[in-house]
Amino acid sequence: MGKDQESARSQLPILRTNPRFIFFTDFDGTITQQDSNDFMIEQFGVGPAQRKLVFDDILFGRRSFRDGFEELLDSVKLPWEMCIAALLENITLDEGFREFYTWAHANNIPVVVLSGGMEPIIRALLAHLLGEGEASNLPILSNDVIARSGKTLEDEGGWKITFRDDSSFGHDKSLAIRPYAALPDSERPVLFYAGDGVSDLSAAKETDLLFAKAGKDLVTYCENENVAHTTFQDFSQILATVKDIVSGKTSVHEVAKKKI
Repeated sequence: MGKDQESARSQLPILRTNPRFIFFTDFDGTITQQDSNDFMIEQFGVGPAQRKLVFDDILFGRRSFRDGFEELLDSVKLPWEMCIAALLENITLDEGFREFYTWAHANNIPVVVLSGGMEPIIRALLAHLLGEGEASNLPILSNDVIARSGKTLEDEGGWKITFRDDSSFGHDKSLAIRPYAALPDSERPVLFYAGDGVSDLSAAKETDLLFAKAGKDLVTYCENENVAHTTFQDFSQILATVKDIVSGKTSVHEVAKKKI
């Protein structure tokens, strides 16, 4: 391995254990059964009808995810800790995720969360749903939250999202995936991604196999843009498929051809 390749690998900490596979995943509505941001917007903000209108505009390219999502979250005035408390009461884990994560960890398949949501919410939910120990081991790349000028997070209307990057997505998930995709074939792991909605559009074309949640916006996007993918209902289906790929029983290309 040359010095340039060694340098590239040193910048990619997920390669530390020399995995043959890496599983990138969205959080809201993918690892969880409900979307925490949608829940806040629909329960404490503009409501479901307006959220759907804005998300349709994003899905069909009429506005950016960054602008639409920020507008919707700005409608939520509930103090931050009250939002967290409501989410802990109402958001549940995908029924198959715990088994999938345990199996992936045991088989040296890193699971990396790429989220358009806010890290404190993701951390709080994972600690609640998976346990503190498991949650602390999951790499999370996401947006964050800050207090508005002159206010605190505990004030009504006191918080706002702060985006990870300057892209039209707010968090361009492709930027986390592409360094791994660009590795030489002899070093490059097989890359998976699972997602469900408009925050996943930036990642949809970046991995070897895309799992798109059945009946959700990401499937609509993939069908409209002719993006190869396979659908899933929950992580038990993902686990069965990934096991077959890891064992050599099938390949990512065969799975993407068949769809689930």
